[in-house]
Amino acid sequence: MGIAFGTSGWRAIVADEFTVANVRLVTRAIASVLSEEGSAGSSLANRLVIGYDTRFMSETFAARCAEELAGMGWEAQLTTRETPTPVISYAIRNGGARGGINFTASHNPPQYNGMKFSTADGAPALPEITRRVEERIGELGLGVVGYGGTGSAGKRTDLDPREGYLAEIAEKIDFGKIAGAGLKLAYDPLWGTGRGYLDEALRRNGCEVETVHDYRDVLFGGSSPEPSERNLAEMRERVLEQGLALGIATDGDADRFGFIDRDGSFVSANHILALVLDYLCETRPEWAGGVARSVATTHLLDRIAAHHGRELFETPVGFKYIGEMINQGRIILGGEESAGLTIRGHYPEKDGILACLLVVEMVAARGASLGEMIESLFHRHGALYSERIGVKLTSEVRERLQKRLAADPPATIGAWRVTEVNRADGVKYIFDDGSWLLLRMSGTEPVVRCYAESHSRKDLEVLLETGSQFVRS
Repeated sequence: MGIAFGTSGWRAIVADEFTVANVRLVTRAIASVLSEEGSAGSSLANRLVIGYDTRFMSETFAARCAEELAGMGWEAQLTTRETPTPVISYAIRNGGARGGINFTASHNPPQYNGMKFSTADGAPALPEITRRVEERIGELGLGVVGYGGTGSAGKRTDLDPREGYLAEIAEKIDFGKIAGAGLKLAYDPLWGTGRGYLDEALRRNGCEVETVHDYRDVLFGGSSPEPSERNLAEMRERVLEQGLALGIATDGDADRFGFIDRDGSFVSANHILALVLDYLCETRPEWAGGVARSVATTHLLDRIAAHHGRELFETPVGFKYIGEMINQGRIILGGEESAGLTIRGHYPEKDGILACLLVVEMVAARGASLGEMIESLFHRHGALYSERIGVKLTSEVRERLQKRLAADPPATIGAWRVTEVNRADGVKYIFDDGSWLLLRMSGTEPVVRCYAESHSRKDLEVLLETGSQFVRS
């Protein structure tokens, strides 16, 4: 199988497929495709921003990428330290670059690394671009085409975008409210790139911040740098022991978020998206636009959008689709259940730092816990609970399931009556009580993603089990 780009770039196991040779190959392919676009009339300079995370050899891979670009006549702006993915987006846009490459595998296990490729708008490259890159990788690897560079002298320069990013994000957060509340918080960057960004922004604005895991560990404590409930246990202890107002977390490249409420409860990404949407509609009424969510994300956003008179847009899974709407100025918030969020006027990329700051502002302004705000939201709009699981497939079960999903929908699935089917991305069965079940095949492993939403935690558990049985039967 050749090098392939998923929803967030190319990821592979270090020293297996992810090697210096393949990094150079992918770099040449990206530069080649961007050069073709440049010859079509782009006024942007032949400049790419190169960043990296805290994984094993990330800085080495980034340096080899920068060398390759400079040798082909490009200016490679290489960050001077580990850098969050949203900060790479800022640097691309602020510096007028043709795009950027961040060496990160985000929240994947530590044996992985990856290349996130963003275009000049700071957004993840769209499928039509990554398909061309994949084709060019194949052509370069077979020697069908060669790429000799731009014909001009290239160079590698150092880049430190931290202060510029922090200054820009300060224009989008009401730090006055945060400073006035004098909150005491815990922050877990999960050994990743958010350290020195999110905690620094909060300390500069009147917050006391207790940090855990704010140093480099290429093994991420033996787990994946994902802000899940299980991975935030140490921060939870800190919140409870010290009576802190909130625990906040970002993943390995700081584009995703996680939260522990003051009572130690983990708060789901879907509920965070709902709270932030409601808060933005109340505090930024002058912002025009609707709301975008992926097909796998909570319908609570639909109810809140309708309440505030905002249009709801549904996208396939993949933040690149939401990013397009941000670029077009069509939405005030875009979110995915996988803890991705951005807002009007920000970058067309997930930003866990921004998400955490918005939630801290909301807690400071409302003087309530996240749990209290969720109860209020449920009182007004009805309760909804969501979850995702993965169901492993044998080749026989996979083939049988694919046929079933392509066929006409059943009248019922378990105790739920099917009233609508949505095939925007996977197959989503919507039931007569507003609950739903979404099944999406993984493109990289023998697994089907099973997403579900219902009106109570108990019903959600039953629906997920029903979905698993539907897959296997």
